[in-house]
Amino acid sequence: MLYFSRWKTVLIWAVVLAGVILALPNLFTQDQLVTLPDWLPKKQLALGLDLEGGSRLRLQVDREHLPDTDATIAILNRRLSELGYTNPNVEGQRNGRVLVEVPGLYDSQLLKDILSLTGELHFQMVDDSVPVQQAIDGTPPEGDEVVYSFDDPPVAYLVKKEPLVSNKNFVDAQAGIDTTTQEPVITFRLDSIGADRFSKATKANVGKSFAIVLDNQVLSAPVISEEIPGNTGQISGNFDLSGASNLALVMRAGALPASVTVLEERTIGTDLGAAAVASGKIAALIGAVLVIVFMLLTYGLLGVIANIALVVNVILILAVLTLFGAPLTLAGVAGIVLTIGMAVDSNVLIYERIREDRRAGFSVIQAIDSGFSRALATIVDANVTTLIAALVLFMLGSGPVHGFALTVTIGIVTTLFTTFTLTRWLVSVWVQWARPKEVPGALLKLVPNDTKIPFMKLRFLTLGFSALSSIAAIVLFAIVGMNFGIDFKGGTMVEIQSHEGAIDLDDVYSRLEDLNIGDIKIEPFKSDDRALITVGSQGEGEDAEQTVGVKIRGELQDDFDFRRIDVIGPSVSTELSHAGMLAVGLSLAVIFVYVWLRFEWHFALGAILATIHDVLLLLGMFIVFQMEFNLWSIAALLAIVGYSLNDTVVIYDRVRENLRRYGNSMSLSALLDASINQTLSRTILTSLATFLALIVLYLYGGDDVKSFALVLGVGIIVATYSSIFVAGPLLMLFGLKGRDVADNGPPAVSGQSGA
Repeated sequence: MLYFSRWKTVLIWAVVLAGVILALPNLFTQDQLVTLPDWLPKKQLALGLDLEGGSRLRLQVDREHLPDTDATIAILNRRLSELGYTNPNVEGQRNGRVLVEVPGLYDSQLLKDILSLTGELHFQMVDDSVPVQQAIDGTPPEGDEVVYSFDDPPVAYLVKKEPLVSNKNFVDAQAGIDTTTQEPVITFRLDSIGADRFSKATKANVGKSFAIVLDNQVLSAPVISEEIPGNTGQISGNFDLSGASNLALVMRAGALPASVTVLEERTIGTDLGAAAVASGKIAALIGAVLVIVFMLLTYGLLGVIANIALVVNVILILAVLTLFGAPLTLAGVAGIVLTIGMAVDSNVLIYERIREDRRAGFSVIQAIDSGFSRALATIVDANVTTLIAALVLFMLGSGPVHGFALTVTIGIVTTLFTTFTLTRWLVSVWVQWARPKEVPGALLKLVPNDTKIPFMKLRFLTLGFSALSSIAAIVLFAIVGMNFGIDFKGGTMVEIQSHEGAIDLDDVYSRLEDLNIGDIKIEPFKSDDRALITVGSQGEGEDAEQTVGVKIRGELQDDFDFRRIDVIGPSVSTELSHAGMLAVGLSLAVIFVYVWLRFEWHFALGAILATIHDVLLLLGMFIVFQMEFNLWSIAALLAIVGYSLNDTVVIYDRVRENLRRYGNSMSLSALLDASINQTLSRTILTSLATFLALIVLYLYGGDDVKSFALVLGVGIIVATYSSIFVAGPLLMLFGLKGRDVADNGPPAVSGQSGA
């Protein structure tokens, strides 16, 4: 195991070098990149909107026109190009959904106004042969229809259905001010067909009116005083200069083939994104330093090797993200920090096995070789269970859940690579060079050698406590319920900052209460000049939710800056809640099958029940303290599902190994105690290393990240407890016997205990 051929050595370091080269541009500014050699890549890590600032909209194409989604995407791209945005992301999703992401943009209302406007513009002759009220009361003449103006109250017009000109006839349109009336107007230019039809129509209808109709509403209805020859003209109507500019832009880009509805809006200011980048860098750096120091104190020289592998691991994660252009989000930073904490687990498993085998009488070389070879299956099993949870999150999640799952998935793969190639190569070189007589010692010893704690004697107490607490969580869920955030119940959340001085929360509340927008909650946020406004779901469809955001902007924009705006419609919130439940359920189901295939049904059922216990206790914490349950909470729950199973699988792997060695010659109670004690050092050290990284996330992350880190921290404590005091006793409850374990594992070695 410690021998490496030359080609393997070259391959390992080629991967490391490629990772360094790909990640290197991220250390330089754009100006500095120009000075680098041409052979070096210049591509940098893309930042998500929550780190760069910008707007994310989710649109729904009219379900009766789903085939028109592709054409809709093309026109949306043209409109964004007309706005001056050269790098937006517009992508089609299932069932006529369209995701629009515009980095750097903060005026999301402008974005929504431009993108949600169908832009169907017609010039239609007004029919004055019949009074309009008669047409409304009865049936309009054949070929006519009644349309209403934008006015309040609206004015009805009877117009010819056949348009004089339509969108396809407009070649250009520009907004401006009429020098005579000083009113906003749109100057347009028609193609030859449109110009000819318009000229003939105005010549034949002098003294009559024609209506300028936008999306089936009349902007204005001017009287034709004379023939309008040529291909240019002006539109005036019920709009200001901004509205005129928006309409002119839509006329240039073209009308949408189908109407769209805004289902979801998430906007963050660029200054808030910059602050998130700074705090994310601090969290990652301090988290890495704490874990590095921890490994040095607990493993000495072997800790140095583990730390080298850890640094390379992070570099490879950044390299993969850079190579594939995957954006790094704030949730992704959290995933990297968590990976830093969990990445040491593989090294801890190996190093603890090495120490254990050395104490059992193996030579240093034998113990090191055995440590790597016999920890392989345990590490793979433990990481695959975490990988399953991350992949389910990646497939079903969106927003922060997706970003977190992406970095955790990449981190698991890079961790396995560095553990079984780079770490082993470095240890091999050290052994050949130093020819050590003893395994390196440690400055810090947290768990004594050969502990003999009688865990199984406490099984009735611990299982009883766990059963009662799980039942209590279920009862609380039924009676009290969860405090769901707007991700899962819909609504609007706005973070505001005053232009000057502290915010008078009572004044803001009274101003918003007058808007008649339902349940409003306003609370101070981080400083006295900032506040967080949350408005409950309107319960009246997607447009009603969007109207809330418009009203809040209109009321407060003169006195406050809008740092963040989230508007979640009912269809998206319903889908997110269903996807969250499906993610948790599917993760548990797939992991159950995997553990059953790798072990036996006793282990699979025990692992799943212990994990369900952890999920229930965490849900109980959310209920008791009425913590907001949102997308970050789902990410935290599934991270704990992976972590808990990782912990349990390590212990179960040792139980299986000891069953193969001792069979029925040792009582199951004694065997379980021995297995848990043998892995206790690994359990404690991994939990502490991960906890150190989470402390940094809690201290330096934003509010969402802080809540995420808190849940993970509590989850690690619960998972550590359940893997020791629940998962083991359940095997006794299921009547596990030595004969229940298939003899398909590595042969037991005399004097060796296993990992």
